[in-house]
Amino acid sequence: MSLNDIDLNKLSNKAFDWLISHGPNILLGLVVLFAGWWLIKWFGKWLQSSMHKKDVNPSLRPFLNNLIIIALRIMLLMGVVQLFGYELTTLTVLFGGLSVAAGLALSGTLQNFASGVLILLLKPFVVGDNIIAQGQEGTVTSIQIFYTIVTTFDNRTVVIPNGKLSNEVIINISTKGSRRLDIEIKFGYGIDYDRVAEVIHKTVDEFKSSLKTPERRIGISVLEESGYKVSVNIWVKAHGFTDTKLAFQKELMDNLKNSGLKLPGMTD
Repeated sequence: MSLNDIDLNKLSNKAFDWLISHGPNILLGLVVLFAGWWLIKWFGKWLQSSMHKKDVNPSLRPFLNNLIIIALRIMLLMGVVQLFGYELTTLTVLFGGLSVAAGLALSGTLQNFASGVLILLLKPFVVGDNIIAQGQEGTVTSIQIFYTIVTTFDNRTVVIPNGKLSNEVIINISTKGSRRLDIEIKFGYGIDYDRVAEVIHKTVDEFKSSLKTPERRIGISVLEESGYKVSVNIWVKAHGFTDTKLAFQKELMDNLKNSGLKLPGMTD
């Protein structure tokens, strides 16, 4: 028997021993890998359909779906490597250290991301709502993962980080669909209040943009040395509020003047 034959026999014996000892784990790992990969793919389709049925924001669906699928696949691969007989202690520690470092470096970005997810899920406001936030008032035109875009009424584009929106007060002025329009007008004591109230009620009745409910409220709000103030509260649609207020004030002023009632500063 030659030396080559002896080496080949030893090599084949070692290979056979290795296959006997590790073969079942490798076979099991491959079965788990293919079965798990198929199950994750099926779960992804089910998750996407479920989010659609539950009306999850369309901007959030692909991101959440991909995030969950990638996380499940990473866990599957780590589990399969364990089945192959390889220890992942060192790799796990390294991965954990990198995660902590990345988390510290991107803390602000991650906060905006988490806030964006919460905004899209909880919906404190949606695209098209008029809001007041960070000293800005305008219409929400886009809600992204990291920031929200608001277009102000004078056509400025304001980009607000989602972290600011989730941690501070947001006033949603359109979610209820209606809004109260408040006006206060001063008159001298020589002007009869009943006549003033009659003109105001008539103006509200004829104003097309005023809502029937909730009920209007008109009355004397303040008594001063030089005269009294009349408070007018009517309800109008939230969208287009500023334009409605300007139109109503103009109509009310014209009706008061045409009725012979003097407003402050008017001369004969």
